[in-house]
Amino acid sequence: MANCNNQNVNHNHINTEQAQAVVIMVPFPAQGHLNQLLQLSCLISSYGIPVHYVSSAIHNRQAIVRINGLNPLEIAKLHFHDLPTPASNSPPPKPDLMNKFPEHLQPAWDATLSLRQPVTEYLQNISLKAKRIVVIHDFLMSVVVQDVASIPNAESYVFYSISAYFHASFLGEYMGKPLPIEQPKNAPFEGCLTEGILNLMALQIEPVKYSAGDIFNTCRAIEGAFIDLIEREEAAENRNLWAIGPILPSKSLSANNKCLEWLDKQARNSVIYVSFGTTTSLLDEEIKELAMGLEQSKQKFIWVLRDADKGNVFDGEVRRAELPDGFMERVEGLGMVVRDWAPQPEILAHPSTGGFMSHCGWNSCIESITMGVPIAAWPMHSDQPRNSVLITEILKTGLLLREWGQRGELVKASTIENVVKRLMASEEGNEIRKRADELAAAVRLSSEEGGASKAELDSFIAHITREQDSATTPISSACCNISSRAFAA
Repeated sequence: MANCNNQNVNHNHINTEQAQAVVIMVPFPAQGHLNQLLQLSCLISSYGIPVHYVSSAIHNRQAIVRINGLNPLEIAKLHFHDLPTPASNSPPPKPDLMNKFPEHLQPAWDATLSLRQPVTEYLQNISLKAKRIVVIHDFLMSVVVQDVASIPNAESYVFYSISAYFHASFLGEYMGKPLPIEQPKNAPFEGCLTEGILNLMALQIEPVKYSAGDIFNTCRAIEGAFIDLIEREEAAENRNLWAIGPILPSKSLSANNKCLEWLDKQARNSVIYVSFGTTTSLLDEEIKELAMGLEQSKQKFIWVLRDADKGNVFDGEVRRAELPDGFMERVEGLGMVVRDWAPQPEILAHPSTGGFMSHCGWNSCIESITMGVPIAAWPMHSDQPRNSVLITEILKTGLLLREWGQRGELVKASTIENVVKRLMASEEGNEIRKRADELAAAVRLSSEEGGASKAELDSFIAHITREQDSATTPISSACCNISSRAFAA
C-alpha cells in the first residue's frame, strides 16, 4: 500500500526556496477527510517535498490527535498552518433521529466558505518564496482555493476521499455524464444526502474547472473499471487522474493499546470489529438490538460505541450511550466495548480480526479491503449505500446487514445475530474471507515497485516536481501490471 514511511527516498528535507515544488494541503473539516489528506501529506513529504497542512487550529489539532498509526517523526516534518477558526455553531449530534446524515455538522461545513481570503493570502505568501506551489485540496474545498488560478506559479489538484464507484455513479446520475454504469436498484441516491450538503457540493462544480487533475484514494486492483470510466471523462476535459491508494500508515504504532492487547489473546479470524465511524449516532433502541445481536451470536467482538463528532470535537461533554442492563457482565470474556478513540487500522490488521461490521465509509472500506477483512455492511448515509454495493455485490467481500431501502426500519437483534454468524462462523463466510484475502494480496502487490498504484504515485510526484511547465500524462490502465478486479466473480 502507499504508506508514509517510504524506504526508497531521502528524508532530508529541503527548504521552500530550494524545492522544485511546495505542496499545500487544504482538507475539509471532517474526520474522514482530515485523516486522508494528513496521510497523503506524510507520503508526499517522504519524497523530500515540503508539505504544508492548512486548516483551522481546531481541525489541525483534531487531525494530529487522531493520527491512527502515523509515525510522529513523519508528522513532525509537516508544516501546520492554523487558519482563523470560522464562527459557527457546534451543536451535539441528534441520536434520536432515524435519518443518520450528520446535519449537526452542516454549520461548521458551511463556515468553511469564509476561509477563501485567508487561504488565498497564505498561498500568495508561499508563492513568493517557492518555484512552484502545488495545492492539493478536498473536493469540498474547491470554492475556497479557487484563487489559485490567479497565482502564476501555482497549480491545484482535487483530492477525492470517496470511492471511484461512488464518484462515477454520481457523475452519471446527478451530473448527467454519459457514463455506462448501471445504477443499483437497492441503493438509490434518495435519502443519502441532504439539501444542505448538496448545496455545498454545487458551489464546488465551477471552481473544480480551475484544477489540473484529480487524485483518488483507491487503486485499479480494487476499482479499475470505474477508474477507467472517470479517466476517459477527465481526458475529454484535458484533465489528469491519479489513483494512488490505498494511502495508509505502513505499520502499527499502538502496540500498548488495550484493544490490541485483548486481540493478542484471541484465535485467528475469531473477532468481529464493530464501528460506525465518526458521523453516525445510534438510537437507544438500535444500541439495545445491536448489543443483543452480538451477545446472541456468541462471536468474539470489539464494539466502538460513541456518538458522532461535533463540529469541535474538543468542545464539551458527549453522550454516554447506555447498554442493556447486565450486558457487560454477560459478555465478559466474549467481547469488549470501547468508548473512546480506537486504532482502527491496527485492529483491522490484527490476525485475530476476521470481520468488520461497518457503515461503509470509504476510509473504513479501503482499510478493510487492504487488510483482507470482510465486511458486514450497514450503510448510514452519503456515499455509504453505494460503497456497500461495491463491497457486497461487485467485489463480493462482504454481506449486507441492512438494505438501504429499509433504512427507516429498526434492525432487529435476530438479523444482526444471523449476519454475524454467517460472516464469522459459516462456509459462506470462509469463502468471502478467502476472496477478501485475494483482493488484499492484489492491492499490496499494486503498491510495490512495478505495481499500478506505485507507478501512478511516482507519476504524480514526477509531474509536480517537473523542471519545465509541460504536461505529463499519468500512467494509463494499459500500462498497469494489476488488472481490474472490480467485476471479478
